[in-house]
Amino acid sequence: MYAVIAGGGKVGRSIAVDLLADHHEVTIIEVVEDRCEELLRDHDLLVIHGDACEVRYLEQARLERADVFVATTHDDDDNFVACQLALASSNVPRAIARVNAPQNEEIFDRMNIEAVSTTSLISRLIREELTVGELVHLYTLRAGKVNLVEIDLPPGDNYEPRNVAGLHLPRESVLVCIFRLVDGVDEILIPRGDTELLAGDQVIALTTPELEDELRSAVLDDEEE
Repeated sequence: MYAVIAGGGKVGRSIAVDLLADHHEVTIIEVVEDRCEELLRDHDLLVIHGDACEVRYLEQARLERADVFVATTHDDDDNFVACQLALASSNVPRAIARVNAPQNEEIFDRMNIEAVSTTSLISRLIREELTVGELVHLYTLRAGKVNLVEIDLPPGDNYEPRNVAGLHLPRESVLVCIFRLVDGVDEILIPRGDTELLAGDQVIALTTPELEDELRSAVLDDEEE
């Protein structure tokens, strides 16, 4: 399988490493030069320094022979434009986008872009050839739909480490896993009560749509009323 990934940040890099481990071919298009150099140094893949919202860089990635195009930046507008260009300029069978704001998912779906919100789900979509619709069924509870929430903890001194047991989570919420970068490699932790959340972690959680803001506040702020 050949995958073209727009964005070489934490999410794009994690997906690329996951696919490379399964012996798939990967190209990353990344606009930040220093990040391109880091990717080339650490991983065996093609890296293109450029903006995936410009057709010329998609052409350099030989998108016409790709099995999937994945947009992983933190900007929903950029991800949308990149996927639209990928679909319009080539015969790529699938376009998958990371969506950071849940309210944007509908417009992505209308344009035949598969919208998902976590690294692990994007990897699963590619590797297991599932559709977004099938994943929705996997994460539907008897009481109704739940949201998969991705929370990026601030880096450096902007976040004080805290134990999971000390968080004041909403009752209908659960932390699923933690992505942590250790020596340049993403580790996946299953959180327990004594697990410590650290600056720079990426936390994946499940909750109801109504409680998403409360969950984020509990993880990021952890302020008792």
